[in-house]
Amino acid sequence: MELVQYIIMNNSLGMNKGKIAAQCAHSSVSVLEKVDDDTISEWKINGMKKVVLKIGTTEELLELFEKAKRKHPCALITDAGRTQIEAGSKTCFACGPITEEEGNKYFGKLKLL
Repeated sequence: MELVQYIIMNNSLGMNKGKIAAQCAHSSVSVLEKVDDDTISEWKINGMKKVVLKIGTTEELLELFEKAKRKHPCALITDAGRTQIEAGSKTCFACGPITEEEGNKYFGKLKLL
């Protein structure tokens, strides 16, 4: 079973590519604090696969985050408001690494960013 880290971006905020990349990085690193060392090692050995998906609204982002975090390690990113968007904006969350099978249960209907 291949492990995948999923990053779900809030597509409603109008962030530019650089801001999106920074937010993805924040979430990817933050969630690893919640993952056990064996899972991280296995994920690293197999290429650290990541899938970045988009969701349409903050409400949808938060709903999916709450659902996924019940069973899996997740990290929600809240922006500080120093550049493009308002302080407190929920930009994205990362989940996992988890198996693709588990990921598809939560994220299978979302489109790639």
